[in-house]
Amino acid sequence: MEEVDCIVAGAGVVGLAVARALAMSGREVILLDSAEGIGTETSSRNSEVIHAGIYYPANSLMARFCVAGRRMLYPYCEERGVPHRNCGKLIVATNAQEDTMLAGIKARAEANGVEGMRVLTAAEAIAMEPNLQCTSALHSPTTGIIDSHAYMLALQGDAENAGCTPVFFSPVVRARAADRLVEVEVGGNDPMTLRCRLFVNAAGLHAPFLARHIEGMPQDRVPTAYYAKGNYFTLAGRSPFSRLIYPVPVPGGLGVHLTIDLGGQARFGPDVEWVDTIDYQVDPSRADSFYAAVRTYWPGLKDGGLQPGYAGIRPKIVPKGAPGQDFVVQGPQTHGVPGLINLFGIESPGLTASMAIAAHVLEVSTTG
Repeated sequence: MEEVDCIVAGAGVVGLAVARALAMSGREVILLDSAEGIGTETSSRNSEVIHAGIYYPANSLMARFCVAGRRMLYPYCEERGVPHRNCGKLIVATNAQEDTMLAGIKARAEANGVEGMRVLTAAEAIAMEPNLQCTSALHSPTTGIIDSHAYMLALQGDAENAGCTPVFFSPVVRARAADRLVEVEVGGNDPMTLRCRLFVNAAGLHAPFLARHIEGMPQDRVPTAYYAKGNYFTLAGRSPFSRLIYPVPVPGGLGVHLTIDLGGQARFGPDVEWVDTIDYQVDPSRADSFYAAVRTYWPGLKDGGLQPGYAGIRPKIVPKGAPGQDFVVQGPQTHGVPGLINLFGIESPGLTASMAIAAHVLEVSTTG
């Protein structure tokens, strides 16, 4: 049986960042994924936003890793030529109750270390974005947009240059922890069994399922997976806004916000649709609620202006109605299994936080 130093399961943006960090630290790494290539699920089905770190509870992993990851991401994109733009965003209030909420959002952001947050009057916000309707707004100058696939390709290139071997069409079927090694059974057209000193479960939506198939992993330490689907609709023609426009957050998500891609097209979403199975079809009838939500801050949206776009699924580990979740980076100190690190609940801002998550995994791998 072949023995390798490290195996990372999952070639989404976080798995790629982890594989890169491990390989660049001098470790031998094999990166496995069941799909045909990198980032085929959650990593390619999101808003492609570089998040500032505004909403997350102080000292949470989401807050810490988002802010640290964002500070790493902008210079990385510049250095590697990854298309991105630091366009900023406005969080808009549309009534007196929401006006009062902006100060709390600003305070939370500043507690997390987010720079440059400023409350604007309606006139100031509309001067920045003439198509906007609002009663006040909060400006986040450090928010941006990124070509997520180009970013993942850059991570993959770094990892491979440092000696990492990606292997696709290679699902991890099960694993077994024994004798301070993890035995990994790989399926696909060329099934094999590998032994490794470090196994990182970065399987995203499938991370809890994979953890349940690791013999020796305490099952009471494996969270239940819940799926919160996010549907997106796109706008025909160019965006009427040059910045991202977010409403005041709603339970379960950040509301139906407007983001722009690097080509200047606007997209709206994601909404929150709790589902039992992974299904990326967008129901056109969901547009009805989008029109109502968007017109609170952009009354100029015309009937028929929205087209079904795409959908993603958030890898939740808490059910509908439960308090918000945090990222879970679960090493041997938590579950007692040498050489195993599980990553659970890595939803947004996972892309922004990816390099900071990877740095933390590298640290856990050397101390656990």
